[in-house]
Amino acid sequence: MTSTSGVHSALAPYGWDDDWADAFTPHAAEGLLPGRVVRVDRGQCDVVTPGGVVRADTAFVTPHDPMRVVCTGDWVAVEAGGNPRYVRAYLPRRTAFVRSTSSKRSDGQILAANVDHAVVAVSLAVELDLGRVERFLALAWESGAQPVVVLTKADLVGDPVTLAHLVQDVENSAPGVPVLGVSAHTGDGLDGLLALVGSGTSVLLGQSGAGKSTLANALVGEDVMDVRAARDVDGKGRHTTTTRNLLVLPSGGVLIDTPGLRGVGLFDAESGVGQVFAEIEELAERCRFHDCAHESEPGCAVRSAVDSGELAARRLESYRKLVRENQWIVAKTDARVRAELRREWKRKGAEGRASMQFKRGRWT
Repeated sequence: MTSTSGVHSALAPYGWDDDWADAFTPHAAEGLLPGRVVRVDRGQCDVVTPGGVVRADTAFVTPHDPMRVVCTGDWVAVEAGGNPRYVRAYLPRRTAFVRSTSSKRSDGQILAANVDHAVVAVSLAVELDLGRVERFLALAWESGAQPVVVLTKADLVGDPVTLAHLVQDVENSAPGVPVLGVSAHTGDGLDGLLALVGSGTSVLLGQSGAGKSTLANALVGEDVMDVRAARDVDGKGRHTTTTRNLLVLPSGGVLIDTPGLRGVGLFDAESGVGQVFAEIEELAERCRFHDCAHESEPGCAVRSAVDSGELAARRLESYRKLVRENQWIVAKTDARVRAELRREWKRKGAEGRASMQFKRGRWT
């Protein structure tokens, strides 16, 4: 059995610490090895252990629940030998980045575990989609990680003033979140990003074509991820990364690169949405009615802020959209919330019909 000091020295670059060691104590008594999952595919995973990387089967760890399957970033207890060898358990997760699946049941799908920083990569080769940035940030905040927005391919923006305006636009949509313009091609902005993610575990998120794999290679300092050019017509790329890979950064910390995400559905992310739209939540506390929908209610502080120009109408619409989506996801699995939504829809429907009848009475 590897000594405690040997385990620490071998796994420390991957984030092993005294708290993980304490959590692993019951598994050590069973003769199992600690390790961190660096890659998962087709029911098997690569686990870095004190003795090196081993291949292990994940069948024993609740394979039919997408929230409880082994994922990249997990700390696990793996058999010391055997052919095949198996992962027997994973340690309680500190954080988890979760999105809703495309299934009709709206299950959650865990993308990465035990993450400290969620790096949202947004390409400047195409027009900024602030709504999508806000969606990623809601999931990032909900995960328990600290979000960072990286505007990639900054070298394509020739004018520094224009780049500064783009950064400012994203900052206005990302309160409390660092926003960096970065070029993996020229190296501009990389030092600032490394300073933010140089410790702990970071997960790299974004659409295909956002330049995630190129950015990962630049951060690691060598070509560890395959890269393909994005299409000129729309800036989108093909999935060059097909699995989630955990990479050690030479400056410290580890990075999980993920496949491009076409769909980013919320999964019970109420607090995450609240943090992304913190200014709206603060304004809502001054509304006359505690259940104000910020539409046509009298005494609505949020609508007043839009009318005065203090709050952008786009921000309010994006907030409404994400709140509605999150309520719908929660309602699919929570009967009480589902009943409340039905009552709210009936109330609004009745108000709408009454309003139409009133207008028709005035016009006739």
